[in-house]
Amino acid sequence: MRTVSTIPGKHALVTGGGSGVGRAIALALADAGINVTICGRREAELAKVVGENDRIFGIAADVTDEAAMASLYERAQAARGSFDIVVANAGMSGSAPAHKTALSDWQRTLDVNLTGAFLTVKPALAGMAARKAGRIIFIASTAGLKGYAYVAPYVAAKHGVVGLMRALAAETAKSGVTVNAVCPGFVETEMLEESIQRIIEKTGRSVEQARSSLASTNPQGRFIQPQEIAAAVLWLCGDAAQSITGQAISISGGETW
Repeated sequence: MRTVSTIPGKHALVTGGGSGVGRAIALALADAGINVTICGRREAELAKVVGENDRIFGIAADVTDEAAMASLYERAQAARGSFDIVVANAGMSGSAPAHKTALSDWQRTLDVNLTGAFLTVKPALAGMAARKAGRIIFIASTAGLKGYAYVAPYVAAKHGVVGLMRALAAETAKSGVTVNAVCPGFVETEMLEESIQRIIEKTGRSVEQARSSLASTNPQGRFIQPQEIAAAVLWLCGDAAQSITGQAISISGGETW
């Protein structure tokens, strides 16, 4: 069920908006009356989401490319006004023992998950502070709150995202801008399916066994649904959350707090 319209007249940016959590967030915000610019590297995936709601607009961009993000801001804000909400959602993961992790894999993981998050929000900061209003939301992970084996680059990057969030929240606390992170456990998305396939390939487990091993990290014994994360983001965008800043909100069935 879609969210009832509650926050009309705003403009939001959602990175990684072509699938999974980003798609769910974009749809929830658009259903709440917000114009939403989504970005990602795959134009075909963006087009599918754009077709689901006439308040959603797509621009292909790579979050690790500072010039590309600057261009996205220029184009989107010229068309629909300044961004009132920025959701840094784009991310990637991989797995390997730390001693077998190539430097290139380490660097790529940090580039997308951490540097990409910074480049997503940096162009919005001055304008939001000048307007004394704005919402910045990072989609981090429980991997930003605890350690997991065999994903050292991802854990390091997501801890960095949580640290970045806290630093920006401290900088903007008196400006009317709020900065928070949503930290989900394993979410039922395409990224989860990739993780399951890696487990199958490396361990020989069945699909059911691989899924069960990941779901068991959640005390509720289930995977988080993208719509749950979207609902948290939507709440953070509303007036009721104006005193919520600097928080890493765990959506994990009690795995972390």
